[in-house]
Amino acid sequence: MVLEDHIKKAKEGKQISFNYLLDTFWNDVYNFQLKRTQDEYEAEDITIQSFSKAFDKINTFKEEYNFKTWLIQISKNIHIDLLRKKKTSIQSKTTTEVDDAVYKIIDDAPSPEDKLITEQNLAQLLRFIKQLKPHYQQVINLRYFQELSYKEIAEHLNEPMNNVKVKLLRAKKLLSEIITESQHK
Repeated sequence: MVLEDHIKKAKEGKQISFNYLLDTFWNDVYNFQLKRTQDEYEAEDITIQSFSKAFDKINTFKEEYNFKTWLIQISKNIHIDLLRKKKTSIQSKTTTEVDDAVYKIIDDAPSPEDKLITEQNLAQLLRFIKQLKPHYQQVINLRYFQELSYKEIAEHLNEPMNNVKVKLLRAKKLLSEIITESQHK
């Protein structure tokens, strides 16, 4: 499937296409923000917010534009907004309103990452999880061990649901890479 197909499928709410877009463009957006912020945590946070907003507004994307450029522009705008908020000393938390568009990211079938994660024995899985950054460990723990819904996780973390979904997609991807890497040692 080519990029245009994944964008079309994402507009239809297909989880696999959201995963593809996240995996394909994560490093581009993250590296762009890392150069701007010089801070790994802030760059990662802005990248999560960028994908959250992009997935929320995917239906506004026009095919005649470059998708990567569109994502970078969203990311740039989020960073500028955060800088403005810091300057005016307003709390830089994003809104916690959950609108209907959040539900477009469907969580229907288990992804390959889900299958890989669930096939690990618990002790080994916990060792792998400990290799993730703390905020990724937290969403994995809340989702898989405490079995909270996306809505409950969003409330627990006081973050928008879309941010939680993007963070969880990223955490699962990183965890599956750690598991796969350990199997090839």
